[in-house]
Amino acid sequence: MPKVSSLLDNDFYKFTMQFAVVKLFPKARARYQLINRGQHCYPPGFGDRLRIKIHEMAQLRLTRQEKDFFSSTCPYIDPAYFDFLQGYRYDPAEVKIHQNGEELDVHIEGYWYRTILWEVPIMSLICELFYQMTGQHRISDQDVVGIVRDKIIKYDALDITIADFGTRRRHSYEVHDLVIRTLQSHHSTTFIGTSNVHFAMKYETRPIGTHAHEWFMFHAAKYGYKMANLLGLEHWSEVYRGDLGIALSDTYTTDVFFKQFDKKLAKLFDGIRHDSGDPIEFAAKTIQHYKNKGIDPLSKTIIFSDGLDYEKVAHIVNFCRGKIGHSFGIGTDFTNDVGLPRMNIVLKMTEAFPDEGEWTPVIKLSDEPFKHTGDQGEITLAKHILNIH
Repeated sequence: MPKVSSLLDNDFYKFTMQFAVVKLFPKARARYQLINRGQHCYPPGFGDRLRIKIHEMAQLRLTRQEKDFFSSTCPYIDPAYFDFLQGYRYDPAEVKIHQNGEELDVHIEGYWYRTILWEVPIMSLICELFYQMTGQHRISDQDVVGIVRDKIIKYDALDITIADFGTRRRHSYEVHDLVIRTLQSHHSTTFIGTSNVHFAMKYETRPIGTHAHEWFMFHAAKYGYKMANLLGLEHWSEVYRGDLGIALSDTYTTDVFFKQFDKKLAKLFDGIRHDSGDPIEFAAKTIQHYKNKGIDPLSKTIIFSDGLDYEKVAHIVNFCRGKIGHSFGIGTDFTNDVGLPRMNIVLKMTEAFPDEGEWTPVIKLSDEPFKHTGDQGEITLAKHILNIH
C-alpha cells in the first residue's frame, strides 16, 4: 500500500515557503480544496483508505540525518527553522475527507505555516492509491528505466539542463525512485536535481525550487490584487536576500506580473518560471521586458515547467537558444509515463485568513483561462480590478 515514509518526501518550494511564512505570517490561516480536473471516478472505499494513509503521516519525524542534509544544503535558511521542522508533526485533524459515490472531497484548514506541507504528499497518495484500487497495472521496472534513459539521452543532445518536478502526480513512490536513480546514474550534465527533497538527499543531488502560486494568492488576500505580485516578490527577497531567485509569473497572468516586475526586481531575481500559456509567446515577452529595462536577457533564465515532453522542450530550445538562458522542470512525463492514463488533479488554496482580517477567497488567473481556479465571482472581480479582458 502507498505511504509517505519521509517528512522530506515533498517539494522543496513547500519548505522554502514554510520558512518564509513562519518568519512573516505566523498567525495566518489557510484553506485548501482538491480539484478533480480529470473527472476521475473514485472506487468505493477510496476516501476511507486515503484517510488511513493520512493518519499514518502523523508518525513522520525529521531524522537527524535529514536535518543535517537539509541544513547543510540550504545555508541561507536560519538554523532555527530546521529545529522547528524537527519538531513539526502532521495533524490529520486539519484534513477532512468525504466520499459521495465516485466523487471525492478533500478539504484542509489550519495555520498556513502548518497546512502548507499537506498538498504534495496528499496528491501523490491519491494518485498511487487510485491506480492500486482501480487495478491498473503499469509497465515493468525495466521498461520504466528504458523510457527514462531514452528521454535523458535525447535531452543530452539539446545541450540543456533539466530537473525532476514530478512528485505531485507521480504514479507511485516506487516509480519516482526508479526515475531519479536512473537520471542520477546517467553520465551527463543534463540532470541537475529534483524538487523532491527526500530524493535529493537519497541520490545526492540538488533540491530545486523557490515559491508557488499560493505565495502570491495569499498576498492578494492580505494586500489586494494590485499589490500581490510586487509585495510577494519584495517579501521573498526580504527573507532570502538574493537566494532562490526565480520568480513565478502567472498567478494573475504574465502581463499583470510584468507591470510590477520593475528594474530593481528584474535585476535582483535570476529569472522567471513559466507555468502556463504559450511558452514561445512567454519567452518573447520576457526577452523584450529585460531589454526594455536595459538588462541582457542572456544574463537571466526562464525555467519552463508547464506539461513538458521532449517535443515541447525541443521547440522551446530552438526559440530561446542565443536569446535567453533556459532550463526545464519535467513533471509527470518522467514520473508517470508507465503506460496508464495520467491523473489530472490539483489541490489549491481556496481561502486565506491574514494576520488581521477575515476569511478571504483566493484565486489564480492563469495565462490559460481553463486553468483559472477559485470562486467565479472573485475571478470576475479580480479581472476587473486588474483590467484583464
